[in-house]
Amino acid sequence: MQKKISPSILSADFARLGDEIRALETAGADYIHLDVMDGHFVPNITIGPLVVAAARTATNLPLDVHLMIENADCYIDAFADAGSSLISIHPEACPHLQRTLQAIRDRGVLAAAALNPATPLCVLEHVLNDLDMILIMTVNPGFGGQKFIPAMLDKLRRLQAMLAAAGKNIPVEVDGGIVVDNIRTVNDAGADIFVSGSGILNTPDYGKTITTMRKRLAA
Repeated sequence: MQKKISPSILSADFARLGDEIRALETAGADYIHLDVMDGHFVPNITIGPLVVAAARTATNLPLDVHLMIENADCYIDAFADAGSSLISIHPEACPHLQRTLQAIRDRGVLAAAALNPATPLCVLEHVLNDLDMILIMTVNPGFGGQKFIPAMLDKLRRLQAMLAAAGKNIPVEVDGGIVVDNIRTVNDAGADIFVSGSGILNTPDYGKTITTMRKRLAA
């Protein structure tokens, strides 16, 4: 499976967000990752559908939208209308997970389940047929710039074993603490798509950083 880089705009300069997104596209990003937080499901407040819609006007890249919000079902249509290409939701925020995933797909948007570090893989067992991607949080969600949790490497390996046993080939995204120095290790544990916020946007040359990440992935 081809490896993908999905820079998170959580670490971007929001005063010049369009320029930042265009710079990431020029630098070789595959997706643009947008972290939506409501101050309830996670202890931070970030963006909503209007910012996703603004991002849509700034790039043709797929918009990888991660909903870290309560009552996610109420906002699927708004984020689909805003131009999301993929929407990730947390099982804890959706009492009927299969129905929510299907509602996302019914809008012509790819659907993913996002698992917090302490969320067990078993929540995915009965929705594998409804998933276009699985997002493994490698930090506790809410803030950028956190350090990767090493125990998530084993979780990634167990997820890949679970998918193999089920005969499924579902892309696995990782989000949290992904930097040049650990991207190869995370890749080897079973990740396919790498979200990196401060690991890219806090560096002086986005293109050089993404190129170095790709070289590490190919090594």
